[in-house]
This record gives sequence, structure tokens and C-alpha cells, in this order.
Amino acid sequence: MGLSHLVYPGANHTRFHHALGAMHLMRKTISVLKKKGVEITPEESQAVIIAILLHDIGHGPFSHTLEHSLLKSVNHEEMSLLFMKKLNEEYDGKLELAIKIFTDNYSKTFLHELVSSQLDMDRLDYLQRDSFFTGVSEGVVGSERIITMLNVVDGKLVIEEKGIYSIENFISARRIMYWQVYMHKTVVSSEYMLIKILRRAKELFQNGEDLFASPFLKTFLEKEVTINDFDSNAELLKHFSLIDDNDLISAIKAWQFTEDKILAKLCDAIVSRKLFKTEISKKPFDKKYVLDKQIEIQEKLGFSDEESVYFFQTEKLVNSAYDDESKQILILSRNGQIQDLAQASDNTNVAALSTPVEKYCFCYLSVDE
Repeated sequence: MGLSHLVYPGANHTRFHHALGAMHLMRKTISVLKKKGVEITPEESQAVIIAILLHDIGHGPFSHTLEHSLLKSVNHEEMSLLFMKKLNEEYDGKLELAIKIFTDNYSKTFLHELVSSQLDMDRLDYLQRDSFFTGVSEGVVGSERIITMLNVVDGKLVIEEKGIYSIENFISARRIMYWQVYMHKTVVSSEYMLIKILRRAKELFQNGEDLFASPFLKTFLEKEVTINDFDSNAELLKHFSLIDDNDLISAIKAWQFTEDKILAKLCDAIVSRKLFKTEISKKPFDKKYVLDKQIEIQEKLGFSDEESVYFFQTEKLVNSAYDDESKQILILSRNGQIQDLAQASDNTNVAALSTPVEKYCFCYLSVDE
């Protein structure tokens, strides 16, 4: 949940909770499909359960927030695969089938769809779980009903027609959760601050400064680590596995008092909850308006052009609730016809939800307060 707890205090559940929940839903789904005559062997059942249990194991501290900050151009799926391959070595090849399913290299593609698609156990769990812990009731989805309506036709995962309204609710809930929780302006503001903090800390470390940090976090601050580095250095993966939110929280508390005024200011602001002010617009922000804010920050805080860039951020936010061009949700009609959800639904909102919604945000340190 990144820093969502700053807005929703109950959002302190962990990714481990989510992994267990997704695995539980997978077990239920396998049982439902088997009762409908879908052939799933005991080996395949075990493999797809392992795949969903480990699907997010590659996430670093603060989840998606620091996905491309701690590691250079490496996403969590790539890291999850590295962990799975390492575990496969330790368990004498017993994860081979799970890896094939995870990477979509297995003949029964519906097993991969249960792990990663627009209607997978991952989404069914996190939407329900995040809705519960944040108290955003609009995010509630009928996961039990959806699982009951799942089937497989010609090797593809489908939803039986009588479950279409539950899917429509699922798509709408996902959109609402993104705007109200994951892309809430205060959450966005705090997460950009966290990215800026890590960026500055890495810059200082790589310039030879020795700031406080756990030895495992320090490994990834002292140099840029790419996916290829894990092949040449076996210890890196172990070090990465030992980093969690607490490493970064402890470092930020200490960095408030560092001599570097940029890092100290950012860390003090996030610890004291003096978050960046955030403005949202349907259009890109006027360049002069952004420049005026930058100049104001420079003048009032005594920062140079290069230093002031740490205290503002412009970004485009994109929310695509349903992508009908890739990984479609297929509806099985009573007459056996298979259609994409947007075509099968009598709800015009579903077709509208397949169009990405774009908003623009401008986050900056308010110097008036």
C-alpha cells in the first residue's frame, strides 16, 4: 500500500497477508474448476498455488513506490522470477512447473491467467483486502461469486454469463480504488517525496558520503544495480531479500539530521507530515506556473536550480480500469458463444471504462506554511 496509511490509517496490512489471501482464492478456484470438469492435475494444482504465493515476492520496500528507484529499470515481476529460480535450485527443481506457469510458458494458458490477467487471484484479493482496511466500501467485490462463475473453454479462462454483473462491479470497483486510494493526491504527494529522498540519498552515497543505513540497504544506495548484476553477484539477491520498509523508515529518521540540507529538509517534511501540496488538473500544468513555483521555492529556501528540483514534481496519472485490447475478460453466453466483456455487457459504462482516464498532478513544497 506504499504510504496510503497517511490517508487511511487502517491501511497497514502487509504483502504477506495479500500473498496468503491470493493463495486461498486460488485453492477455491481450482476446486470450482475441477468440479466443472476442467482437467487440472495434482502437479498443476501445486504449481499454480506456488506461482500465486510467490507472484509478488520480488517487491522491495514500499511496494510500487520505489519499484524503479532502489533498482535501476527493474520491475518486481523480474525480481519475483529471480527469487523463484533461486528457490527452484534449493528445492531441486520442484518449482519448474510453477515458473513455466508464472512466465506463461505452459500449454494450459488459463493457469497463467489465474495468476496474471485482468481477472486473476491477485486482483480479486487486493481489491477486497484494500477496500476493507481503508474503509472504502466502493471497492468491495464479490470474489466468491466471481470464482463460482469461472470456467475454461478451449483452454481460455471465461466467466459464465450469469456472473457478468459481478464482473461489471469488479471493474468499477477497481477504477474507484485507484482514484480514491492508490492515486489519492496525498498518497501521490508522499510517494513522490519518498522517491526524491531515495534519489538524493543515492546521489550522496555515490559521491562518497557515508550516511546512516542498514548494510543491506546501503548495498543498493552505493551503486546502481541492474538486473544483470544479480547474475554476477549471488549475494545481491540475499541482500535485497533482507530490505523492508523498516530499513528505509529508520534511515529517513536519521537523515533528518544530516548535513545535506536537501535530504534533511525532505526527510523532516515527511516525518513531520509536512507533505508536498498537490494540485490535480485535467490538462497539463502551464510551464510558467510550474517555473514560478520553482523560483518561489529557490528564493524562500535559498536553493539553486539544481537543488530545487527535489521539491516539486509534475506527472501524468493514468487509470485504465479495463483494457479490452489485451488480456480480455471473456464472457461465456448460455448458447456457448464467447465475447469480450465490453461487447457482452448491456452496461455502457463498461465500454467507457476501457478508455484510460488521464489526469495531471503538480506536487510541490509549499513555502507559505
